[in-house]
Amino acid sequence: MYYLDADKKKEFFSTYGEGEKDTGSSEAQVAMFSYRIAHLTEHLKNNRKDFHTQRALIKLVGKRRKLLDYLKSTEISRYRDIVAKLGLRR
Repeated sequence: MYYLDADKKKEFFSTYGEGEKDTGSSEAQVAMFSYRIAHLTEHLKNNRKDFHTQRALIKLVGKRRKLLDYLKSTEISRYRDIVAKLGLRR
């Protein structure tokens, strides 16, 4: 079973986006990236020498960071909402 199937994606888009077909909103993408980052982090805890996954994880963190920076510069309220929902900042 794939960890990120179509039903899981629809759940992310409906929860964090405008609807389940809203795949382009920054909030939905950040939520999906966060889920994938958590999954890859767990994988790397067991497989320390999997450097391809490590590189993919670093790229995902960078993509999420860019989207969050974009949200922070354009609409600070949406940025604060998504950070609070996902618990990204302490």
